[in-house]
Amino acid sequence: GILSDQRVVAIKKSKMADQREIDQFINELAILSQISHRNVVKLFGCCLESEVPLLVYEFVSNGTLSELLYGDHLSGRSLLTWGDCIRIASEAASALAYLHSAAAIPIFHRDVKSTNILLTDNLTAKVADFGASRSISIDETRVVTAVQGTFGYLDPEYYHTGELTEKSDVYSFGVIIGELLTRKKPVFLNARCEKQNLSHYFLQMLQDNAMMEIVDVQVLEEGNDRQIAEMVALARVCLRHRGEEQPTMKEVELRLQLLRGKMIMEKKHELENEGEAIPLLPSSCSTYFSASSGPRHGEFFSAANHSAQDVTRCYTMEQELVSWTDIPR
Repeated sequence: GILSDQRVVAIKKSKMADQREIDQFINELAILSQISHRNVVKLFGCCLESEVPLLVYEFVSNGTLSELLYGDHLSGRSLLTWGDCIRIASEAASALAYLHSAAAIPIFHRDVKSTNILLTDNLTAKVADFGASRSISIDETRVVTAVQGTFGYLDPEYYHTGELTEKSDVYSFGVIIGELLTRKKPVFLNARCEKQNLSHYFLQMLQDNAMMEIVDVQVLEEGNDRQIAEMVALARVCLRHRGEEQPTMKEVELRLQLLRGKMIMEKKHELENEGEAIPLLPSSCSTYFSASSGPRHGEFFSAANHSAQDVTRCYTMEQELVSWTDIPR
């Protein structure tokens, strides 16, 4: 639709006047009215007086992460580069970390998946679909609830206990990282045309020291061994079956921001070696570190002519996380 001020909007409408769907719409309205984050889809308003409720959002024009990741079947290559994937993952992690630890009331998304990450024209990530989300009181860490989510992304601990925690979103995010690395869907057909769960397959291949055999060819071409190893390690800790052994989304966000920062510096050095002029980094890079999540990206990489001391300081922060990332050597 188009509003009177010419803003293009997306209107979400329930297929039928089903009470469960109406409850989800009202829940989504309540959740989104508490959220303000650049990587969460913005809710403009609603209409509850029609036969079925309507929600009015900003229009996010480029489809979903899933569509672009698996989009071009003819060439067999994704429409997203490896660099795009790292940045999109970092932005989505930033949104989820905000929901868990910086929103006025902690919020668990409960349906984190690649189809719920929308992309703008410039491929900025927008986390969407909060119909299944739950807010909890500030002093709670878990809530017992009916199990809800999407097969292939569902946290095993949540599935078996019914206890929803922030780590349920962490597990689902680990599946998304697996998708970015392998370009396989969360449930896919293996060589024997049998349905295979990506998270189980991913962890089994890792245990067999055969992870590089399922990393997508395009990822191997565009990323280096260290970058891929760091993403594999991050997926592995997110996919642990016990929540207490998983990182928080805040830690996941920081790991991705550090990786993104190192990739920017590596690109800078490549250009220097080629003798090309090095432009200042775009101001948008500074948004990768939110005020609530520690040092801003710009403090480490605000311009091209950084000293070695700045880079060392960034790497020192990285070393503090090695104990939980289990990076393969």
